[in-house]
Amino acid sequence: MPVRRRPRLAMMAVLGYTTGFITSNQVDCTAVFSLDHLDAIRGAELDKIASLFPTGARVLEIGAGTGKQALDLQRRGFEVTAIEIAESNYAAHRVFPIKDYDGRAIPLADASVDVVFSSNVLEHVADLSRMHAEIRRVLAPGGACIHVLPTHTWRFWTTLTSYLEAISFFVSSAPQLVPRSAPRATEMRRLGGDWYRTARHTVGLCLPRRHGARGNVISELWLFHPRWWRRNFKNNGFAVVAEGPAGLFYTGEVLLGLRLGLAKRKRLARVLGSSCHFFKLVPVPQRAT
Repeated sequence: MPVRRRPRLAMMAVLGYTTGFITSNQVDCTAVFSLDHLDAIRGAELDKIASLFPTGARVLEIGAGTGKQALDLQRRGFEVTAIEIAESNYAAHRVFPIKDYDGRAIPLADASVDVVFSSNVLEHVADLSRMHAEIRRVLAPGGACIHVLPTHTWRFWTTLTSYLEAISFFVSSAPQLVPRSAPRATEMRRLGGDWYRTARHTVGLCLPRRHGARGNVISELWLFHPRWWRRNFKNNGFAVVAEGPAGLFYTGEVLLGLRLGLAKRKRLARVLGSSCHFFKLVPVPQRAT
C-alpha cells in the first residue's frame, strides 16, 4: 500500500487550524499560514541531525512534503532528489522540484544515492518491509539512512491537547451560537447550522484518530516508541549506528504555534519528552543463500 498522509483538518499533519469554522475556501489559507510553524520545527530538527550527513552526499528525501527540508539540504551543499505522492496535502505549496511517485517503488536506479532521508514519513507507510527493501536497493555501498520519527511522547500529548483544542474551538465559536436577531426562520436555520458544525467539529476533536498507517490512537503509544522502531529496523536488515531525541516539544494540535519559541520548546522537551526521535541506519550485509 502506498504512503498516505491525509490527516483530518483539525491536525493538518501537525499544522493546526485557525479558530472559527473551516470552509473549503479557508483550507489553503490555513495551510499556508501554518506552514511557518511546521518549517520552524522541521528546520530546527534538521539542524540537530545535519552532522549525520556525509559531506557532499547524494541525498534522497522520501515524503518531501513542500520540499523545504530538501531545499535546506541543497543549500548545505548536498545533491538532493526529493519524492512525494502526488496527492500530498502539501502539493500546492512546493518550494523544491519534487518527483511524484506511487508511494511504493522509489523511481531511482540501484545504488544511486549515499543517504536516504525521511522526516515523519515511515509511520505512514503501510508496507514497511517493501519500503525498507526499496531503500536498500537505491543505497550505494557504504550508504546510510537517516529517519526522523514521532515518538510516543508526541502521541500522548497530541491526544491530550486535542481535548484542549475542543474546548478552545467551542469557546471561540460561542458568538456564533447565540441569536443575533428575532427568532425568525432564517435566524433559526443559521443557529441550527452553526450548532451542528460546532458540535460536529468539537466531538471530532474529542475522538482523536490514529496518525499513522497501523494500529489506533492507543496502540500508537507503542508503535511510535523508539524501541518499536529499533526492532522494526533490525527485522528489516538495518543496524542503528546513531540515534537520539530531536529535543523539541510540540503536538499535532500545534500547542501555542509560533507563539511558543524554539528555545522554550527545547526546555519543555527536557521535562515533557521529545516529540521526535532520529535514527541513523546502515544496511546489514545479507548472507548469501
